[in-house]
Amino acid sequence: MKLRNIALALSMTAALIMGAQPAFASDQLPYVALGADLNSEQRATVLKLLGITESDLTHDTVVTVTNAEEHEYLDSYVSSSVIGTRALSSCKVLEEGKGHGITVEVHNITYVTPAMYENALATAGMKNASVVVAGPVPISGTAALVGAMKAYAQMHGTPISPDLIDTATDELVTTGELADSLGDSEEAAEIIAALKQVVAENDLKTDEDINNAIDEVAGKLEISLSEEDRQLILDLMEKLSALDLDADNLAEQARGIYSELQQRGFSLSDYGITQEEAQGLLARLIQFLKELLASLGNK
Repeated sequence: MKLRNIALALSMTAALIMGAQPAFASDQLPYVALGADLNSEQRATVLKLLGITESDLTHDTVVTVTNAEEHEYLDSYVSSSVIGTRALSSCKVLEEGKGHGITVEVHNITYVTPAMYENALATAGMKNASVVVAGPVPISGTAALVGAMKAYAQMHGTPISPDLIDTATDELVTTGELADSLGDSEEAAEIIAALKQVVAENDLKTDEDINNAIDEVAGKLEISLSEEDRQLILDLMEKLSALDLDADNLAEQARGIYSELQQRGFSLSDYGITQEEAQGLLARLIQFLKELLASLGNK
């Protein structure tokens, strides 16, 4: 699969609403996850793209990702030909201050977009981190997803639960397949993010409720889904609904995606959530925007 690497920029309106919150980088050194099969030349290329040197690695905490680990987490969702036989994609994870969210920058990654990484890493429980992903040549980037989760877990000394890793991996692959079907990786990331938020906020469990949410969100975002697309999304949302996802955290960490959704008219109030019930970041942003527009209209 060949997907465009589209970075979702924060809109001016979202920046106004969120306010100028400074993101204070922690004094911790970055954690680096390197593909285990990089040769010396490839390693040098990757380190340069990550903005670090070999001497930096003596201070950073370094983990490796093997091809066996890629297959362990991805074989259920991705063809072996996509995963390949070598783990090459690598990443750098830097912990940031509260309010930063998850930001992802990619180099030489052809399968996974920044938005897809951000969505999946938020599902896995990552918070407030800058992630840089790089390959020595254009490659899929699947090893880096495993690497980012592995590095983040080591950074905090707490393993990520197997269920979260599995679901985050499933989400990444499902979004990729949906992007291929829609011909638009941005739309794919947005509909998955929107539905994930609706399912988490409303605690949707049944196929009927999730299918209704898929219809409503797809209609709102003017995205046409095939039956195959719907089934892919339904299967993923059923898995997500079984997890104890923090809806506030999803919106806060992948804020670039949710800001874009806001601009397209997505509002949690359209899905049965009252102003009192909606404590998530996205709902607060939308309400603030409504009040701002109303005040401007009265001047």
